[in-house]
Amino acid sequence: MSTGIGNAALAYARVWHLVDARGQVLGRLGSQIAQTLMGKHKPIYDPSADCGDYVVVVNARHIAVSGRKREQKMYRHHSGFPGGLKEIAFDKLQEKTPEKIIEKAVSGMLPKNRLRKVRLARLMIYPDGEHPYAENIIKRYDTKIPLVTQPID
Repeated sequence: MSTGIGNAALAYARVWHLVDARGQVLGRLGSQIAQTLMGKHKPIYDPSADCGDYVVVVNARHIAVSGRKREQKMYRHHSGFPGGLKEIAFDKLQEKTPEKIIEKAVSGMLPKNRLRKVRLARLMIYPDGEHPYAENIIKRYDTKIPLVTQPID
């Protein structure tokens, strides 16, 4: 005899979320996006399974940071050759490719395992307000992305 959950198909369905990053703090936004990509907001969450949703982020150019990070934060990468350390400041990267800022923040908050690249593939980031996924969006977070809360026992 098999046992089933009432709306199992709805729990396993991948939902599209739209997040407006205008004026939101980078770290808080990144952690909430990472939880949505992992599927921690679903009742069927399993750390070894990929059950997360799609996230579309718009207005990445207008992300906010606290303190003096706008002038002081540096992004570093290495080319693999001797003396190949490259670094770019936050404000320069925001002018050049603002999508990379949110992508690096979310990538750092995801678990470092084989599912990381698959989860990041479901993250779409756009520097301005327009995006090609308007017909797919089911949930909208235009003002603030809601915090995932656990019930208090």
